[in-house]
Amino acid sequence: MGLKGFVEGGIASIVAGCSTHPLDLIKVRMQLQGESVVPNQAIQNLRPAIAFNSASATIAGAQPAVHIPPPPRVGPVSVGIKIVQAEGVAALYSGVSATVLRQTLYSTTRMGLYDVLKQKWSDPDSGNMPLVRKIAAGLIAGGVGAAVGNPADVAMVRMQADGRLPMSERRNYKGVIDAITRMSKQEGVTSLWRGSSLTVNRAMIVTASQLASYDQIKETILEKGVMKDGLGTHVTASFAAGFVASVASNPVDVIKTRVMNMKVEPGTAPPYSGALDCAMKTVRTEGPMALYKGFIPTISRQGPFTVVLFVTLEQVRKILKDF
Repeated sequence: MGLKGFVEGGIASIVAGCSTHPLDLIKVRMQLQGESVVPNQAIQNLRPAIAFNSASATIAGAQPAVHIPPPPRVGPVSVGIKIVQAEGVAALYSGVSATVLRQTLYSTTRMGLYDVLKQKWSDPDSGNMPLVRKIAAGLIAGGVGAAVGNPADVAMVRMQADGRLPMSERRNYKGVIDAITRMSKQEGVTSLWRGSSLTVNRAMIVTASQLASYDQIKETILEKGVMKDGLGTHVTASFAAGFVASVASNPVDVIKTRVMNMKVEPGTAPPYSGALDCAMKTVRTEGPMALYKGFIPTISRQGPFTVVLFVTLEQVRKILKDF
């Protein structure tokens, strides 16, 4: 397949990413619940996990921090309605330019590389690949793709989350290029790979669970004669793959979102020192189930995304089969 596998995967990924972008934005906003800005100006830029970690915590020149309960959590429909009411319908597509770039870099790489490995590792007689090899191919493809696409991922998270900040603290990026340029100038080039270890881990989990489970479920359906190779099989296998990927990746996704979105002020310590620190503080202050915040919009987005991805991929393959 070679280059054609990358082209097919890229086209399908961009279509799927743009189609489900509003659901992804709602997911990001829900994952950031519990990180509300604290009214006290002296501790305004600290996350609850830092600001209220200890009753004896004090800040120079300020009174001891007082615990303020986080606002009640709301569901994806309520979040979506509030976004539309406060920011307009167009806000549901905030950061879509970053999504296009991310899918172009990340998903094109992972889909194409997985296809290359699949061709090399498949049984020459049956054309199938053992599940273990599918998982290994997914892990490799996801890791490489994530490393390539991390700058666009950071920009996407920030652009999607910007609307929840007070007007005075919004970054107001004009687009993905502006976001990447300003991050490089203001925070250094390394900021473009902030949370990259999480991105790589998540991508490896998502790609291995999503692509491997799709291929495995599709092969099983066809071997058992449950359905023929057509739209019904593609939709069934892809939705099941989306569910598997959502369950496996949500905890890493929550931590990734928070690390990428954190605002680092010059001369001050960052809210989180790393992924493990973020995970521990999140669990300590909000409970273990905080790692599954945004799961409903995650599965609501991952399901349709995976269905659109693989259905589009199968159609693109048919169109390009003679090339």
